[in-house]
Amino acid sequence: MARWEGNARGRLERAALDLFTEQGYDRTTVAQIAQRANLTERSFYRWFADKREVLFGGGEDLEEQLVSAIEAAPADTGALPTLLAAFATAPKVFRPREFLRERSAVIEANPPLKERELVKLASLSEALAAALVHRGCNPQTARLATDVGIAVLRLTAERCMADEQADFTQVLSTSTADLLAVATDIPA
Repeated sequence: MARWEGNARGRLERAALDLFTEQGYDRTTVAQIAQRANLTERSFYRWFADKREVLFGGGEDLEEQLVSAIEAAPADTGALPTLLAAFATAPKVFRPREFLRERSAVIEANPPLKERELVKLASLSEALAAALVHRGCNPQTARLATDVGIAVLRLTAERCMADEQADFTQVLSTSTADLLAVATDIPA
């Protein structure tokens, strides 16, 4: 009998990413992913609804982390500063950068996965805006702050994936400064 191995979810994510990279997303089956992870298909479906979702695991953790950070922000903090402070806590739930780079390459190569990523991002955006409204922010301000904040977060993530040594918090600060420079460059 095989020795029990822990971290089934992580093994499935790693196996899927390796197979997607080696043979392509479309040519990879759930059965192959489970076999590579030394698990059964049944185990796969305990963790993921389908093979797309194996690439988006952790999204719930990120949403929970950010919403909790928004709720913990001082009451007198504005909408955008609250979001930016929440984003600074995101590395607590991030996967390793190499995994995120590989994941990004697989998603970029597959239009249906790019669409799924946009759906997940929209869902995160809705949760963040709702958390701001719950704090007392008016809905329009919450939506605008969230849209701007998500743009800063995406830029920060892209910059961090491009530079292995980049510090997320520092890059977030730089991306925020870039936003301010663009926003103040509007002629009167």
